[in-house]
Amino acid sequence: MKQILEAILSGDNAAVGELDVPEHYRGITVHADEAAMFDGLDSKEKDPRKSLHLDDVPTPELGPGEALVAVMASAINYNTVWTSIFEPVSTFSFLKRYGKLSPLTARHDLPYHVVGSDLAGVVLRTGPGVNAWKPGDEVVAHCLSVELESPDGHNDTMLDSEQRIWGFETNFGGLAEIALVKSNQLMPKPAHLTWEEAASPGLVNSTAYRQLVSANGANMKQGDVVLVWGASGGLGSYATQFALNGGAIPVCVVSSPEKAELCRAMGAELIIDRTAEGYRFWKDETTQDQKEWKRFGARIRELTGGDDPDIVFEHPGRETFGASVYVARKGGTIVTCASTSGFMHEYDNRYLWMNLKRIIGSHFANYREAWEANRLIAKGMVHPTVSKVYPLEDTAQAAYDVHRNLHQGKVGVLTLAPTEGLGVRDPALREQHLAAINRFRNR
Repeated sequence: MKQILEAILSGDNAAVGELDVPEHYRGITVHADEAAMFDGLDSKEKDPRKSLHLDDVPTPELGPGEALVAVMASAINYNTVWTSIFEPVSTFSFLKRYGKLSPLTARHDLPYHVVGSDLAGVVLRTGPGVNAWKPGDEVVAHCLSVELESPDGHNDTMLDSEQRIWGFETNFGGLAEIALVKSNQLMPKPAHLTWEEAASPGLVNSTAYRQLVSANGANMKQGDVVLVWGASGGLGSYATQFALNGGAIPVCVVSSPEKAELCRAMGAELIIDRTAEGYRFWKDETTQDQKEWKRFGARIRELTGGDDPDIVFEHPGRETFGASVYVARKGGTIVTCASTSGFMHEYDNRYLWMNLKRIIGSHFANYREAWEANRLIAKGMVHPTVSKVYPLEDTAQAAYDVHRNLHQGKVGVLTLAPTEGLGVRDPALREQHLAAINRFRNR
């Protein structure tokens, strides 16, 4: 690994393909024999620092259509938090199921799971049948893993019967020095960004693109009022940027003055600090408060000059979903991609069917959507939202921060990169957008 890193740092990427691939590498793992360690505890009491380990693991065999990547940086996503607390189920059930698919996928069914669904790095090796990429290429990876042996996925690869999220439902993820990916996960690294900046958008940027912009999601148009929950967070910060870039009107929901200021820095003007304004959508664990829905809806109309949201960008789930269905305009769309506050949603269906509203489920993105989202990053039209970066050794603390919502935007992780600030190839483009690139830093 030392020789590979030296070659990359010296700018001699071509030499990477001539070096031996290490037999072992360091990666962040969870262990199958610890899957029950948090049984009986509330989700908030489960601590990723106890379940995430930094282990030395064997480098997996490289198969057809695959690539090994030297990972310079990665990032924390909420799926790593779910993995670390073994919710809603242990990811080892995913690995076991995947391992039964073929002799090649059997590699993934191990007593440890190398996690992580983002990376920026350099291609080390490619397997048979890979033509678009070669050793030395600087890349980022999206996290869609598909087999495409069924007809189901050939109109939209997210519908493939064997669709999985790399690093969550597969092994050998990006929070490691080396990662194994399918070659059709790879995309060019944005040249004006550092390794840690380039690694951070992948999952959330692509997810927000499909959810909000794509015809597979809400198909946002100019002038749409878009209610964005968690508008300064990992997902919401990209939804806010897409809304602003696309001529829509974001209404940003945040939980603190600091997060409100971040939304203003992105260019948003309509902001609701739900903590300061005291919204409580549940009276108790089983009863929602419809008066709070109405108060919330009135506040949105006050900000917009009387308009209800055309689109509600949903991801908190149980805590907010009833309010989201209520406040959407007649004929409006609630598009959901996650449930960080709970999976069992409840809403009053009268407000859905009688007002012809739609609920759309959206999950990550297909390759085309991920490519388009990354292209916007590469052109400096959408910017990374890294607020803090940890070394690989402190990944568990980074996951804890995300679990406890102690972060803003995205939390990055240096894997092979020894320091922040490396990997910029287009300093002129970077200089044009430096303020926007850094607006989440040290928040």
